[in-house]
Amino acid sequence: MSRRFFLALALAACSLLAAGQAAAQMRALSDSEMSTVSGQGLFTVSNSSYNGFDFTRIALDADVTLNANLANMRLGEYTYGPRNGSGADLDISALRFGRSDAGDAQRLVQISNPYFEFVYRNTGTAGQREVIGMRLGFDSIAGDIGMKIATLSGAMRIDAGAQGAIDTLMDPGGGKRWDGTCSDCTLKLSDVGAVTAGDANGPSRDFWISVLKTPVTFQAAAGMPALTEAQAGVWLNWRDKLMALNLNGMVPVNNPPGH
Repeated sequence: MSRRFFLALALAACSLLAAGQAAAQMRALSDSEMSTVSGQGLFTVSNSSYNGFDFTRIALDADVTLNANLANMRLGEYTYGPRNGSGADLDISALRFGRSDAGDAQRLVQISNPYFEFVYRNTGTAGQREVIGMRLGFDSIAGDIGMKIATLSGAMRIDAGAQGAIDTLMDPGGGKRWDGTCSDCTLKLSDVGAVTAGDANGPSRDFWISVLKTPVTFQAAAGMPALTEAQAGVWLNWRDKLMALNLNGMVPVNNPPGH
């Protein structure tokens, strides 16, 4: 998944840069003109500490529109005795950013500030830190996303309206390799064929995937609820403003224009 996904983000960033270069012409600026100009690099780097861990975030400080089809993703394959599930932390047969069956407005998904964040902790030896893992996320995401999830490890909530919700907080196993079933659950993850991220109040603000060798609690963004502790292995977090588009398990088509 990561290669194709990061390639899509890189291509989007390059297209933005190329557009800017095509429209620019080199010319000298006077001192007075220079004083009115401000600029910012493409990437921003920030450091923080939280709950005994140190974090370094590298962010693409940009808004990105994305259309991408990902298939047959199995991340975090290892034996997990308490609940092996499908044998992977994330088993997603289809993940489609955008759809082609509902007009041009739904073809693209809007993403702001994609980032990598690396996690460290002190080793007890001066000047040495141990890398615990990393996560990939977005400050916000809005649009229609087709998905077919067999099992996931994570903290996820999909609002299904009158049918209720699919919520990992209902899982006695804590959301580790969960397929959506529980004693009080009427829906499964496989019932959902697509979701809409964001609503009239704004985009979804808590999408990220982590890869960790020990549990970590990440700091929530300003104004957001505290985050569930991310477990070792691959962990998906997505709970904010996520609404099921259908409950028939059908993933919307996402074909290129003209197809």
